[in-house]
Amino acid sequence: MTFAGAAEFYNLSPTTIQNWKRRVHSKTIRQTKPYKIPDEVLLNDVKEHPNDYQYERARRLNCSKTGIYHALKRLGISQKKDLKASNKKSGVSEKA
Repeated sequence: MTFAGAAEFYNLSPTTIQNWKRRVHSKTIRQTKPYKIPDEVLLNDVKEHPNDYQYERARRLNCSKTGIYHALKRLGISQKKDLKASNKKSGVSEKA
Protein backbone atom coordinates (compact mmCIF):
# COMPACT_ATOMS: atom_id res chain seq x y z
CA MET A 1 0.00 0.00 0.00
CA THR A 2 1.32 3.47 -0.83
CA PHE A 3 1.59 6.35 1.63
CA ALA A 4 -1.26 8.12 -0.15
CA GLY A 5 -3.41 4.98 -0.09
CA ALA A 6 -2.72 4.33 3.58
CA ALA A 7 -3.37 7.99 4.41
CA GLU A 8 -6.71 7.90 2.64
CA PHE A 9 -7.69 4.53 4.17
CA TYR A 10 -6.84 5.59 7.76
CA ASN A 11 -7.89 9.22 7.26
CA LEU A 12 -4.42 10.54 8.14
CA SER A 13 -1.89 12.83 6.55
CA PRO A 14 0.66 11.12 4.24
CA THR A 15 3.40 12.96 6.18
CA THR A 16 2.25 11.28 9.42
CA ILE A 17 2.60 7.84 7.88
CA GLN A 18 6.03 8.71 6.45
CA ASN A 19 7.15 9.89 9.91
CA TRP A 20 5.91 6.67 11.50
CA LYS A 21 7.83 4.62 8.94
CA ARG A 22 10.99 6.68 9.48
CA ARG A 23 10.69 6.27 13.25
CA VAL A 24 10.39 2.47 12.94
CA HIS A 25 13.45 2.24 10.69
CA SER A 26 15.56 4.50 12.91
CA LYS A 27 15.17 2.13 15.86
CA THR A 28 16.72 -0.90 14.20
CA ILE A 29 19.38 -2.83 16.10
CA ARG A 30 23.01 -2.12 15.32
CA GLN A 31 25.07 -4.90 13.80
CA THR A 32 28.19 -4.05 15.82
CA LYS A 33 28.71 -3.25 19.46
CA PRO A 34 28.89 0.53 19.94
CA TYR A 35 31.01 0.23 23.08
CA LYS A 36 34.43 1.81 23.20
CA ILE A 37 34.80 0.90 26.87
CA PRO A 38 34.99 -2.87 27.54
CA ASP A 39 32.67 -3.96 30.35
CA GLU A 40 35.34 -5.82 32.32
CA VAL A 41 37.72 -2.82 32.23
CA LEU A 42 35.02 -0.48 33.53
CA LEU A 43 33.90 -2.92 36.23
CA ASN A 44 37.51 -3.29 37.38
CA ASP A 45 37.91 0.51 37.48
CA VAL A 46 34.72 0.86 39.56
CA LYS A 47 36.03 -1.74 42.03
CA GLU A 48 39.43 -0.05 42.33
CA HIS A 49 38.06 3.52 42.52
CA PRO A 50 34.45 3.31 43.82
CA ASN A 51 34.08 7.02 44.71
CA ASP A 52 35.63 8.62 41.63
CA TYR A 53 33.75 11.06 39.44
CA GLN A 54 32.91 10.29 35.82
CA TYR A 55 35.48 12.78 34.50
CA GLU A 56 38.19 10.96 36.49
CA ARG A 57 37.17 7.60 35.02
CA ALA A 58 37.03 9.16 31.54
CA ARG A 59 40.56 10.49 31.91
CA ARG A 60 41.86 7.07 33.01
CA LEU A 61 39.99 5.13 30.30
CA ASN A 62 40.66 7.68 27.52
CA CYS A 63 37.04 8.44 26.66
CA SER A 64 34.36 11.05 27.33
CA LYS A 65 32.29 11.66 30.47
CA THR A 66 29.20 10.91 28.43
CA GLY A 67 30.68 7.59 27.36
CA ILE A 68 31.30 6.68 30.99
CA TYR A 69 27.74 7.71 31.89
CA HIS A 70 26.21 5.50 29.19
CA ALA A 71 28.50 2.55 29.97
CA LEU A 72 27.66 2.71 33.69
CA LYS A 73 23.96 2.97 32.86
CA ARG A 74 24.27 -0.02 30.49
CA LEU A 75 25.85 -2.05 33.30
CA GLY A 76 23.26 -0.93 35.85
CA ILE A 77 25.80 0.80 38.09
CA SER A 78 24.52 3.71 40.14
CA GLN A 79 26.64 6.82 40.67
CA LYS A 80 25.51 7.40 44.24
CA LYS A 81 28.36 8.26 46.55
CA ASP A 82 29.15 6.15 49.60
CA LEU A 83 28.68 8.66 52.42
CA LYS A 84 30.48 6.44 54.93
CA ALA A 85 33.64 6.43 52.81
CA SER A 86 33.40 10.20 52.29
CA ASN A 87 32.99 10.86 56.01
CA LYS A 88 36.02 8.70 56.90
CA LYS A 89 38.23 10.58 54.46
CA SER A 90 37.15 13.98 55.79
CA GLY A 91 37.68 12.96 59.41
CA VAL A 92 34.00 13.24 60.37
CA SER A 93 32.97 10.48 62.71
CA GLU A 94 29.58 8.82 62.57
CA LYS A 95 27.37 8.83 65.65
CA ALA A 96 26.03 5.47 66.72
